Amino acid sequence: MGQQATLQAARRSGAGKGAARSLRRSGSVPAVIYGHGRPPVSLAVDAASLGKLLGSITPGSTILDVTIEGQAPVKALIREIQRHPLRATDILHFDLYEVRADEKVRVEVPIHLVGTADGVRNFGGVLDQVMHRLEILVYPADIPAHIEVDVTNLAIGKSIFVRDVTLEKGQVLSAPGLPLCSCVAPRTEEVVAPVVAEAPAEPELIRKPKPEEEGEAEKKD
Repeated sequence: MGQQATLQAARRSGAGKGAARSLRRSGSVPAVIYGHGRPPVSLAVDAASLGKLLGSITPGSTILDVTIEGQAPVKALIREIQRHPLRATDILHFDLYEVRADEKVRVEVPIHLVGTADGVRNFGGVLDQVMHRLEILVYPADIPAHIEVDVTNLAIGKSIFVRDVTLEKGQVLSAPGLPLCSCVAPRTEEVVAPVVAEAPAEPELIRKPKPEEEGEAEKKD
């Protein structure tokens, strides 16, 4: 089972950018919860508590027990987080999607590479991880914290693809032909031969003949 956490929220009545800015100035973050045909419910969450929570979970694949003003908690996933374009730690808004135990959900789960690739261990290659998350379809209770991919036998010039991943529970939705990681040959620096500067050719000297030499040349003619 994946991560689970709790979140306290309150209903909010104000709408629009002005109300959202006022809410953020008071130390809260506007949010909305929806799903299963229910009308969206506008919420307010303490900004400090939310920041602490997001620092300890994997958003998008962690089931949250959301308690709204003392009511029975509902299980939900974070679907979207809007952050300030210049201050990434400042959260402007986020969406929660209510989930049910008997309904599968689409989630993106982190990929963890385990082991040392054969091409790295024995031939000095470099392991290049192309994908870091995998989209799967799974029941909420079976969401894994991460998906481990063993790279021990990966040789130089070879790759592991999405189609090579098997799950005990759940279905992989990412395209089968996408590479997860590859082992590439070590990079070698190109040796550039030093450029030897050629000595400049000496200019041809054209000497003007002396007067007596000109006379002798005329006699010979």
